[in-house]
Amino acid sequence: MCRNLSKYALLFLFLAVSGLIFLLRNIHTVENWNCHTISALYQLQSRIHSSFIPVSTFYHNHTFCAHLGQKPSPEDELEERYLLDSIAWPGPPPRSMPTAFRQTSDPVHSLFAILPAKGGREWHVGDQLEALIQIHDFQGRPKRYGGDFLLARLHSPELGAGVAGAVLDHRNGFYSALFPLLWVGSAQVEIMLVHSSEAVAVLQRLREVHPDRVFFKSLFRLGFISETTMCNMCLPPDQQPLCNYTDLYTGEPWYCYKPKILSCDTRINHAKGGYLKHLITNKEALLLQSGVNLKVHIHASGPDRINVLPPRKDKVEVESSSIKPEAITLEPSGYYYEDSWRPLGGVTMRRFSDSSAITQCLKNKVIYMYGDSTVRQWFEHLIAFVPELKEFNLQSPKNVGPFMAVDSTHNILLKYRCHGPPIRFSTVMSSELRYISNELDGLSGGPNTVVVLSIWAHFSTFPVQVYIRRLRHIRRALVRLLDRAPGTLVVIRSANLQALDQEVSLYNSDWYSLQLDNVLRTMFKGMSVLLVDAWQMTLAHHLPHALHPPPAIVKNMIDMLLSYVCPEKKNSQQK
Repeated sequence: MCRNLSKYALLFLFLAVSGLIFLLRNIHTVENWNCHTISALYQLQSRIHSSFIPVSTFYHNHTFCAHLGQKPSPEDELEERYLLDSIAWPGPPPRSMPTAFRQTSDPVHSLFAILPAKGGREWHVGDQLEALIQIHDFQGRPKRYGGDFLLARLHSPELGAGVAGAVLDHRNGFYSALFPLLWVGSAQVEIMLVHSSEAVAVLQRLREVHPDRVFFKSLFRLGFISETTMCNMCLPPDQQPLCNYTDLYTGEPWYCYKPKILSCDTRINHAKGGYLKHLITNKEALLLQSGVNLKVHIHASGPDRINVLPPRKDKVEVESSSIKPEAITLEPSGYYYEDSWRPLGGVTMRRFSDSSAITQCLKNKVIYMYGDSTVRQWFEHLIAFVPELKEFNLQSPKNVGPFMAVDSTHNILLKYRCHGPPIRFSTVMSSELRYISNELDGLSGGPNTVVVLSIWAHFSTFPVQVYIRRLRHIRRALVRLLDRAPGTLVVIRSANLQALDQEVSLYNSDWYSLQLDNVLRTMFKGMSVLLVDAWQMTLAHHLPHALHPPPAIVKNMIDMLLSYVCPEKKNSQQK
């Protein structure tokens, strides 16, 4: 009997050792299988959940997501309400929501017309041009309510000129596009329907109902044991136990489902998990068709261009708009001429055409770049254009960072770090997840310190309150930084337009970006910070919209940044 037991013991030991060897050789396969399995189960669970839970529950979930973290003060709540009111979007009247696709906005049947100049037939530099837009449905009938998302541009391909227009919604199916006339010569009006009012309503619902439509994952590992679980800012608390990774300093919330075996302190990385599918109905999908009603141009009913003459010599005020002056403020941040950006508002744009000019500008400076991949693009542009800036290999994952470049001869240090979660990068080590506000609190600052921020693209799927809270922490950190080091230069890069199809629109629509961008501009208004207006710089340019703008636009953005760092010296003889 003992001999038989010994035989079974040897057999059991052999099987255990074989299993361990198999696990070690296939651990990465198991991890990937685990991740894909959880992703599929998560999507299935979400679909089943959305089928049986009434809509009101989602709004409760939205409230839970938006108000996680530290309780806001009464002043913060008041500001939040003001910000939300300022971006409130007009929609269809409650009882006139179209019941059929053919009753929704159709750019082909819609039209615009340039209104004649008042006080004379001629247009001059300094005048204001107005185009009146009327939206029709697919039956050719005029719409009686507003809420469509339109973009307007005045440009001249011959002159390499362009400026963004301001669109005013009259909420009755008519819109006004207003443009300043800034150059002599031809000027052509271009109007684009980005989303119909009905499509915007779908996007609004998704933002409130599905803040989890982009989900994340983390790998937990201890020795030879590893597990992958889903993570997010808005995990339902009643599904399974959570690991709480709320930031101790800012109170910014972040959670992962607790692994079955391992403890919460064994998390080693953060990554994008994927995108929820089947978020909209077939009927709603018709509202987001490329080439039909998604980023489609509207044609003019008559001429779409004018000829602009030099400024009037007599300085006579000519009111060329039917809109009352108090209705809308036309303040473009700049315009293109000969494909070069010309800022307005007192800033002189310098051209940094060779690397030596950039090197002299950045000499003895430390530049910190924090944010998403749109500011990482600036880091990549600088190290590619300036050979003296040598990237120091930090063994960081490609496109993730952190990154650092050094020019020891000219004493230049350039650094990039991504912002904290939510961040949709491939894989970020847990030890490298940093919130911008905490990083700013660690800076000494000073006249040779430049801070560049860009944070917007990864917040589009969350309720706006989440973005407001994040910007509030960053703003407070900037106030502290500028108090202890007033000479610090802070530059913020705004959101920009991008290429859209149906899928991208559900997660990163320009409409989401516009809402966040308006919040950002309002929250930092009046502070000692400078803005690179990426929104207008991508809207006014003739090149196609892209999340990461083409080199010609990035070059203008970098020149704008460097013009802030090294402003043109005023003539010492001027008094």
